[in-house]
Amino acid sequence: MTDWLTPLELEALALSARVALWSVVCGLPVALAVAWLLARVEFPGRSLVNGLVHLPLVLPPVVTGYLLLLLLGTKGPVGGWLQEAFGITLAFRWTGAVVAAAVMGFPLMVRAIRLSIEGVDGRMEQAARTLGASGPVVFATVTLPQILPGVIVGAILAFAKGLGEFGATITFVSNIPGETRTLSIAIYSMLQTPTGEAAAIRLTVIAVALSMLALVASELLARRAGRRVKGLEG
Repeated sequence: MTDWLTPLELEALALSARVALWSVVCGLPVALAVAWLLARVEFPGRSLVNGLVHLPLVLPPVVTGYLLLLLLGTKGPVGGWLQEAFGITLAFRWTGAVVAAAVMGFPLMVRAIRLSIEGVDGRMEQAARTLGASGPVVFATVTLPQILPGVIVGAILAFAKGLGEFGATITFVSNIPGETRTLSIAIYSMLQTPTGEAAAIRLTVIAVALSMLALVASELLARRAGRRVKGLEG
């Protein structure tokens, strides 16, 4: 691959993989908590929370990126505080690309995990509580093993979304070679130059291949985890 791709193209590919991976690592624990909350707890404003969680799916990605810039930019209420208190800057940094990818992939994780949680027989969880297990123990020993297929599917889909994220990323962290130029942004940049079409085609082929691989992997892993869960239940 090093003979086929230029160093700049390899750099964009590696950055995209790093951004996508960290977006899943950072977002998955929160997605688990939110999915469980929406699936198992009735509370005022539940529909509003559900709508906010899924808002990135229907908002134009550029709008999502602009909102992130307003909130997490150096002059934003959260971004300004992070910079003053901890010296953390997200805007125009690769870490900001992680945030953008995590926000865009978050609804996919929550939806997949929530559907899995809703499919778990609540009587099993109640029985574990009756036997004296605490809430976290019930979740770790009863709920989590049964929702594992949904967790895997959600994580892989979010990873694939992170690999291909463009609109929110370029709006929030711009197009900085070596820092924020991910795979999709690199393709866009190459299409703006007269001699960049060949490179754009190469990266497009890679993007399509990675996306298909993620979808196939999510399906195979989910089936394998599902068979394991059924075997444990049997």
